[in-house]
Amino acid sequence: MTSTIDLNMVNAYIPGQADVGAETAATIARRDRLLGPAYRLMYERPLHIVKGEGAWLIASDGRRFLDTYNNVTSLGHCHPRVVEAITRQVATLATNTRYLHDTILELAERLLATVPGTDLAHLMLTCTGSEANDLAYRIAKVRTGGTGIIVTETAYHGFTDAVSQFSPSLGVSVDLGAHVRLVPAPSAYHAEGADLADRFTRDVEAAIADLKRHGIKPAMLIVDSVFTSDGILPDPAGFLKGAVAAIRDAGGLFIADEVQPGFGRTGKHMWGFQRHGVAPDIVTMGKPMGNGQPIAGLLVTQDAVAQFGRDSRYFNTFAGNTVSCAAAVAVLDAIEAEGLIAHAATTGKALRDGIAALGRRHDAIGDVRGIGMFVGVEIVSDPATRAPDRALTSRIVNLLSDKGILISACAKGHNVLKIRPPLVLNGEQVDMVVRGLDESLSEAMAGG
Repeated sequence: MTSTIDLNMVNAYIPGQADVGAETAATIARRDRLLGPAYRLMYERPLHIVKGEGAWLIASDGRRFLDTYNNVTSLGHCHPRVVEAITRQVATLATNTRYLHDTILELAERLLATVPGTDLAHLMLTCTGSEANDLAYRIAKVRTGGTGIIVTETAYHGFTDAVSQFSPSLGVSVDLGAHVRLVPAPSAYHAEGADLADRFTRDVEAAIADLKRHGIKPAMLIVDSVFTSDGILPDPAGFLKGAVAAIRDAGGLFIADEVQPGFGRTGKHMWGFQRHGVAPDIVTMGKPMGNGQPIAGLLVTQDAVAQFGRDSRYFNTFAGNTVSCAAAVAVLDAIEAEGLIAHAATTGKALRDGIAALGRRHDAIGDVRGIGMFVGVEIVSDPATRAPDRALTSRIVNLLSDKGILISACAKGHNVLKIRPPLVLNGEQVDMVVRGLDESLSEAMAGG
């Protein structure tokens, strides 16, 4: 058995593509034998990571890698506050939501306090963001009586059977549901001066009309509020308002998927949707919530969840366990105490500005965009036509990995460098990323 080639990943490990050394090759073979063919490895030369600290990952050979991709540990690896909270709680009590405990209530109060001006009233917990989006869809179906879903054309919302059907970024081998409609992502770089808000609203309205024409009642519009998998598309702020109004006029709900943009990453608000001045019916959250401890969930309005709560039971054994709730509270403590939202704004701007300056020397950089600690760098083969260059993007990602800097790629053309550092990234590390990208672009264009 050998590792499967994944055509949907520009930074996937492909057997035989690069010399990985005998020890790594043996570990890969053992992994394939034991875990089977469904798993994937990143980068031409897969990494054997044994330790993490802050923004760094440390490999088995002692090499240090700057992790500017993995937002699971959005506070940085092994954050002391989270480690201490988990350690203390697991030594005291680890149990589930069938018993009363105060930590889950504190977590709910703290999270609901971050969404003033909305009708969001309840917290429901899951273990993963995929589960959160699955639960959101269940609630939406009950509330609306519909099944129709509208998503952007390269969206990723999860891997469960239901959610994979509205996660087109999984690729053509994973079928979309007949009840799913795709709309183009709102990309200012490719819009040629168009009014993005108007265009996105009209696209959502057309998708609603097509659902209805096929006898499918709309249930929800769900978007990642920074459109991460579509290429990191945060601007202009406010462009979601018309689309949200359209889905509500059709009887559906608006779901803000905050798994990637949430928890202060935008550098101004706790949640990405807050930049657009809209109030979701459901907000889903995941990866960064426990900084590595599995916990996810959703915030939901009383109106959206009332019938579901009456007619359905919800229980998830590990969701809301005391240890994960303690980790999530510690994450909120760290964000507040360490001023990480403001830090994301200033450090993220320095990172974007540094990369944007490279664009004056490298024609392959077509666009640099982002918000807070989220940067997208569009790599093109021709600045005039703005044609995506997937091969060059892949080369840059792997050259950076060889230099000890970890990023990934996204977007329909697989040509946007996806830079998503932990919120604790510092100025010295920003310089390292900019310098490494400069060198990698030069080497890639020279055929190195």
